[in-house]
Amino acid sequence: MASDTATAKAEPAETAEDDRPRRPQRFGGSRLGGFILALNLLSLLILFVGALLLNEWTRGLIEARQETLTAQAELLVQVLGEPQIGVTRGEPTPYLDPIEASRWLRDNFIPEGQRARLFDVDGILVADSYTVTEAIPGEPLPPALPAGTPPAAAAPEAQARDARDLERARAAVAEEVEIALEGRSSATVRTSESGDRVVSVSIPVRHVEQVLGVLTLEAGDVDETLAAQRLALMPFALVALFVSLLSSLLLHLFVARPVMRLSAAADAVRLQRARAISLPDLDHRKDEIGDLARSLETMTETLSDRMDAIERFAADVSHEIKNPLTSIRSALETLPLVKTEAQREKLTGLLQQDVRRLDRLITDISNASRLDAELNRDRPRPIDLTVLLSEIVGVYQANLQGGGVPVAFTASTPEHAPIRGRDGPLGQVFRNLIDNARSFSPPGGEVRVSLSRDQIDPDRPVRVRVDDEGPGVPPENLETVFERFYTSRPRGTAFGTNSGLGLSIVKQIVEAHGGRVWAENRTGPDGETLGARFEVALPAAATGRRT
Repeated sequence: MASDTATAKAEPAETAEDDRPRRPQRFGGSRLGGFILALNLLSLLILFVGALLLNEWTRGLIEARQETLTAQAELLVQVLGEPQIGVTRGEPTPYLDPIEASRWLRDNFIPEGQRARLFDVDGILVADSYTVTEAIPGEPLPPALPAGTPPAAAAPEAQARDARDLERARAAVAEEVEIALEGRSSATVRTSESGDRVVSVSIPVRHVEQVLGVLTLEAGDVDETLAAQRLALMPFALVALFVSLLSSLLLHLFVARPVMRLSAAADAVRLQRARAISLPDLDHRKDEIGDLARSLETMTETLSDRMDAIERFAADVSHEIKNPLTSIRSALETLPLVKTEAQREKLTGLLQQDVRRLDRLITDISNASRLDAELNRDRPRPIDLTVLLSEIVGVYQANLQGGGVPVAFTASTPEHAPIRGRDGPLGQVFRNLIDNARSFSPPGGEVRVSLSRDQIDPDRPVRVRVDDEGPGVPPENLETVFERFYTSRPRGTAFGTNSGLGLSIVKQIVEAHGGRVWAENRTGPDGETLGARFEVALPAAATGRRT
């Protein structure tokens, strides 16, 4: 029996892991994307938390300093308002004694870094702790002027700027004192005459209900406190910088370098005309880079297999075409030597037979070579196999002529058998199987096509069987009938009517649809061969509709 009439029986093949769609992993289907996002967010979060902590810490320190100065100033004000101290004099109109106030500030403890100033009821400075204390405040000397620079023209812009800053500082103190003279306490953060930022508290000095003056306490360690806080923020900034550098390094190691390696490997395949790409250390990665490496490796292996198949196909085609060409050349060389008309007619018949064989061979080769492109171009869609087989068998029944082998169709499935595929190539599969079965069925025989569902192979539950009543398939050919250009016809069969590509095309189409095809012989109770059976198993569609 020819390879066109039977299919090789094979065990169910498990679906390869690379053929299954990859399920989304974590962050929008991207592990690597989630990793990158987490690192960048962590870096920003560290800076954000550090900034919040610094702001809260700064605000808390200033408020605590103001509360301390307020409590200290209120205590001093209560003492200054008592006549027994000697700072307040005069009856019935009390006033502050500048000399006693200066002596009192000198004798009482003023903490380092603080300044106490006492203003009378007219806002005039009465006493200042900077002038009564024995400590002599000082500033570092300015840098030496270049040789030949006139002292008067050293820095007119700087002098003007210092004068403006001094004027603003005095205005701020005057405004604060004015508020206190109205009987209200004030607490502010302002710039002192020396240009430093200070926390200032002004409290009115009272004798009973009469305002005698204003006590102003200043703490000039604000800048030092803020500098210390900024220094405390440095670890956060350094950690954020470290995380950013680490994320950049990891992105380089785990993304940039692997992509560069994949690019270099792809270039090597192109330049060295290699057949495959191999990056074993990337195959085990579970992220998108690993998926890309596996996909590239699988793609190159598939292309290599296809190139090998094309080479084998070209060699087989060359061999098969040479046979009829050799026969034609021999007949043409012999034709001038024949002497009788009967011999001439015989050679002419051989030439016509070889031409028909060559024409059929070229047609089948053309169909086989276009098959890959057609399968890749057409998109799978839902197909009702019951309707498709009914239409195909109906065409055979309508065109049945005298002496032809009839074709019958039975379906043991529910009303519909939906699958996903391409109706054109699948129709070619069943037509090839039916044509081959009819070619081996004896006169008066019948070809039976049946459709059923079973759970022997859960991945491919839809089964189509084509049975004939011919001599069957030789047991040694059950696995070789799908090879290209393989033919084994019984005696008496017209030579050259089959190219040996029918079942090869059947197998190629069925496997492209994720199915299986195999051949077996039907036997009777006593073991005699009743005919051949070739069976196609296809996966069922999750949802389907009649086409």
